[in-house]
Amino acid sequence: MVHPGLEQVAADEIEQELRGDVKRTGPGFVVFRLDQIDEAVLKLRTTEDVFLYAWGTDALTYRAADLESIRRWTTREVNWPQLLRIHQSIRPKLKSRPTYQFVTQMTGEHGYLRKDAREALARGLARKFPDNWRYAEENATLEVWLTIQGKTAICGVRLSDRTMRHRTYKVEHQRASLRPTMAAAMVRLAELRPGQVVMDPMCGAGTVLAEALGVLGESRQPSTVCGGDIERGAVRLATANLRRLGRPTLFQWNAARLPLASSSVDRILSNPPFGKQLGRPSEIGLLYARIVKEFDRVLKSLGRAVLLVSDFPLLREAVREIGWRSERTLRVRVLGQTAIISVWRKAEQSATILPNTAASSHQL
Repeated sequence: MVHPGLEQVAADEIEQELRGDVKRTGPGFVVFRLDQIDEAVLKLRTTEDVFLYAWGTDALTYRAADLESIRRWTTREVNWPQLLRIHQSIRPKLKSRPTYQFVTQMTGEHGYLRKDAREALARGLARKFPDNWRYAEENATLEVWLTIQGKTAICGVRLSDRTMRHRTYKVEHQRASLRPTMAAAMVRLAELRPGQVVMDPMCGAGTVLAEALGVLGESRQPSTVCGGDIERGAVRLATANLRRLGRPTLFQWNAARLPLASSSVDRILSNPPFGKQLGRPSEIGLLYARIVKEFDRVLKSLGRAVLLVSDFPLLREAVREIGWRSERTLRVRVLGQTAIISVWRKAEQSATILPNTAASSHQL
């Protein structure tokens, strides 16, 4: 399961990192096959959850007859002993008595309720678990999920837990903080390389920087990860969240007047405030114009910027003034509203660089 809009980014990660064979993608999910299933699937960074596939269909009728189909598919179409063996080989062993749980999610108009689909799933799973296992409403050893979206249904055994989507580094949280999987997608789109200087000039609680450190920290070639925020409290939160991940350089600064040398940064990743966060949405265009001009100053020739914004036309207008080339856009939903992740490349420049006169400059 992935955040809607990130399906292709997640599929690329599965193919490149796991050598997985992607069978299909749909709204919020990617189905793939591996030669061997092991703990590596739990290291995917752009996915919300990973499941062992039990069954799936695109043939729901929206009528109550679907309930009998769900029961029948669950009973007859799945090798449950095999799925249980794989699950137990990956998830840590517990000393307590094993438990199981059913989770059902449903979107769209159907001739039955979510609880009806859950009951059909439960009937299909009757006597499929060992006799010494017991049912638990929460914190179960094993979870069987049924997700229904319109005419599509997918059933599977959950391998991951909440730490896959929420991570363990986020000890401090900020209102409207970016989801780690969304930040991880931005990092993948930035195509980070060892030895680069990577910056988030409006870092908030530090989620983007954390995901960048997760990628670059595995390299032997040192990289520089830096960031800052205009709010002192945000810098404090980012410092707490990043303490165990590496040594990023953090500043309290104004993203429109960065104390950095011109052409000193290889990659810029940023989630600027949305119009609602500013309190005065009319100011968002002015903000984009100011920060993009400054981003262009510090970004190296052919450097890449990955930006997540709520008002893409205003960003596109600001970028047009500096001549960046658009490489990719993804439509996603953030905090209930549509947003765009955009990837930009700065044009190649000559070696002559004019010094910055608007702010004091420091070479990273």
